[in-house]
Amino acid sequence: MDKKTHWENIYKTKEPHEVSWTQAVPKISLQLIHNCNLSRDANIIDVGGGDSNLVDHLLDLGYTNISVLDISKAAIERAKKRLGERQSKIKWIVSDITDFEPKENYDCWHDRAAFHFLTKEDEIKKYIELATYSLKEKGNCILGTFSTDGPKKCSGIQITQYSENSLTHRFSHSFSRVECLRSDHATPFNSIQNFVYCRFLRNN
Repeated sequence: MDKKTHWENIYKTKEPHEVSWTQAVPKISLQLIHNCNLSRDANIIDVGGGDSNLVDHLLDLGYTNISVLDISKAAIERAKKRLGERQSKIKWIVSDITDFEPKENYDCWHDRAAFHFLTKEDEIKKYIELATYSLKEKGNCILGTFSTDGPKKCSGIQITQYSENSLTHRFSHSFSRVECLRSDHATPFNSIQNFVYCRFLRNN
């Protein structure tokens, strides 16, 4: 089964309480976006956003220029349905991140739990090049991945674990680290997954 088929099947057959990544309130992501000190019309993209509730909270906070990218059309359709009339305020993109061809530049690139699914060196390098190319100078890149104390798989798929230092090293050519932190995510199944989050600034 290829990646797109896998994720379409997940979002067509499972409800939010049946997948491990669900967050009612994505507190860490919201805090890191707040720390970016962005204007409310800043260009923000949520990579691998799926049907995450992050977009709801960003709209509630008054952000007006938001894109959500996901490989799964079913995930995006679910988010649109949840948002109702507010869905028209979002730019929706159905794409594998490694195939994404951005048409604009972003002030903030947010990714919780998409980057760590890339396990091949060429895909990882392509992602980093894409984030670099897509962000404005001094743009913020926020990444959340499973830490070295977290799971080694998600949804039955092997992932790449990161520490604060290994994630920083990966992005060090084009980005400067601003802050990193660890966070325990409590899944709907009452298990704990340890994440590492880092915020970087794109170098001039």
